[in-house]
Amino acid sequence: MTKAEMKKCLTYSIALVWIVNGLLCKVLNLVPRHQEIVSKILDINDARFCTLMIGLAETMMGLWILSGVLTRLNAITQIVIIAAMNALEFVIVPDLLLWGRFNALFAGVFIVMIFYNEFILGNKIVNEV
Repeated sequence: MTKAEMKKCLTYSIALVWIVNGLLCKVLNLVPRHQEIVSKILDINDARFCTLMIGLAETMMGLWILSGVLTRLNAITQIVIIAAMNALEFVIVPDLLLWGRFNALFAGVFIVMIFYNEFILGNKIVNEV
């Protein structure tokens, strides 16, 4: 697999994570636990609207990734959002997370994957052209 093919594959995979989590888990509410997490973090009883907005934002993030526009800003934005979201969840709602506090490990791996895709593979592909 060439570096360009790897970058493309990682880009699609990263976008898919955002779209699945946003659209399927939150917008379509196929994973109600996400709404419970939002409810507890924001300390509100009915978190449906907020969960829906978060899901739409996550779906838009996936589409932004696929657009290829401002990819470095996009990668930095993703990294900041994932780190902040997981820090909040780690402290406030570890009991509602699929793998408890180990979710932070998966978030860390995802952050490294985003960084590698944009700042390592992205640089090498630009330098090869």
